[in-house]
Amino acid sequence: MKIFAQRLLELRNERHVSQAALAKAIGVSYSIICYWETDRSEPTGINLVKLADYFDVTVDYLLGRNGY
Repeated sequence: MKIFAQRLLELRNERHVSQAALAKAIGVSYSIICYWETDRSEPTGINLVKLADYFDVTVDYLLGRNGY
């Protein structure tokens, strides 16, 4: 899921959102954001949806799916 980790980090940096602020906004711990961004853990389906909603992107985008 390396693409997810890269996309999450890019989205967070583009929008100037700290890991702590993102964690609070979607209801997870700060450390889980760090784990996701370093590809040490994968988000659950519900957390993927929360991230997609927060950043106004699709889950497919977060996962690197082209839709082909």
